[in-house]
Amino acid sequence: MNFVKKLDSAPSLYFLPENKEPDFFSEDLKNYIFKERAFEGKAKESLVYIGPKTDNIILVGLGKEEDLEADTYVQAGYRAYKLAQENKLEGLNLSVEAFGDIHPAKALQDTVEGLYQGAYHFDSYLKEKKERRLKEVHIHSELEDQEALIQEVSHLMEAVYAARDFVNAPANDLYPESFAQRVLDLFKDLDVDIRVYDEKEVKDMGMEALLAVGKGSDRPVRFLVAKYLPLGEDQEAITLVGKGMTYDSGGYALKPARSMDTMKSDMAGAATAVASLYALAKNQVQENVVAIFAAAENMVSGGAVRNGDIIGSMKGSTIEVNNTDAEGRLILADALYYAASQVNSKAIIDMATLTGAAIAALGYDITAALTNDQELLDGLLATSRATGEGMWQLPITPGIREKTKSKVADLDNSSRTYRVAGTIYAAAFLEHFVEGKPWIHLDIAGPAYKDSPSGYLPYGATGVPVKTLYHYIKKQK
Repeated sequence: MNFVKKLDSAPSLYFLPENKEPDFFSEDLKNYIFKERAFEGKAKESLVYIGPKTDNIILVGLGKEEDLEADTYVQAGYRAYKLAQENKLEGLNLSVEAFGDIHPAKALQDTVEGLYQGAYHFDSYLKEKKERRLKEVHIHSELEDQEALIQEVSHLMEAVYAARDFVNAPANDLYPESFAQRVLDLFKDLDVDIRVYDEKEVKDMGMEALLAVGKGSDRPVRFLVAKYLPLGEDQEAITLVGKGMTYDSGGYALKPARSMDTMKSDMAGAATAVASLYALAKNQVQENVVAIFAAAENMVSGGAVRNGDIIGSMKGSTIEVNNTDAEGRLILADALYYAASQVNSKAIIDMATLTGAAIAALGYDITAALTNDQELLDGLLATSRATGEGMWQLPITPGIREKTKSKVADLDNSSRTYRVAGTIYAAAFLEHFVEGKPWIHLDIAGPAYKDSPSGYLPYGATGVPVKTLYHYIKKQK
């Protein structure tokens, strides 16, 4: 999609709140729209008045001006793209005016985001590709820095697209080694230092938990560290850690078939980490950021880890594996300890499709957030409200921390007797490996992948919460 100067022959599209009649519309046009067609500007309402002998306009309703929400303009931009597609338009002149308490820059950027949200299709494996008809868009606003604002959100949506493409790729094409290579390809033109550790190097670092999870697969594990350090290596970094389970069968705690077919998406945390870093580097945000992920397949074989096994970890803590389907916390244990001990991290944020309990508690649209640093999380929660990517805090209680201790090892990855509060239990387990560093755990099991479209989020991978992480880290500079 190209953003260009005004297109003479293309229709003009306007966003209007309820009962708002533009002064620049003629009286005849107002009568046609608001009286004959009874357009009211309600949310999701639209009017198409294009073609010969028309005023060549499209209207999209925003709803009541006092009720405009964080992502109202994203929804409107998404609707604009869909209307352009439905009416086979190759170009569009889009006028963006901020209403209510929405800042003009946010209205502009959210509109651009909405266009990109509407344009996304994962069709890499389709013989017949869906045509993207809308190719050129002119956006009019009163902002002098419009071009820079558009470029910023365009780069951010490139990152969201990348995260979605990673997650949507099937596990026979995207496995630990190929995932790492695709990340290298993504960053080839950016000033980001990437190191990929192979299985021998992972073993040399003592990442026994990662190795234990991956040993049931023919695909060897990988560990990836990407460094974007515009402030210099001597300055602290925010470290993003992702769960990179490229396929999760459950291991010997085998998942039922209906729960297994989407397990290619179990590396969404890793995709989020590297995509967020990509957006920050592409937009040259002046903040040191490191992205890390441990990648493995959780499979069944004669060499696979079993329920009841006791394994080691990079930290040296031993772990009783009471559930091989609680494998994500095992590979994160080594990744988090690396972030805490080998990276100059001022804060650590991990993302993982970790527990079904998060979905049971919060549904498919909300990320569960847990922390050992309330101030750190308060900032991230505020940013999530501004981006429309919902998050909700859950506590980590002393009682549940105590329950992560095993009778025969230092830790238990899944309690035999404590069958509730699974999201909190997992976070309490992970907290053991962050060495007291300020840390946030984001369980994205619900919003990372959709079985059907939801609003402007597509079927399949969503890219949530790349936007929130980008804007949160940008505000730290």
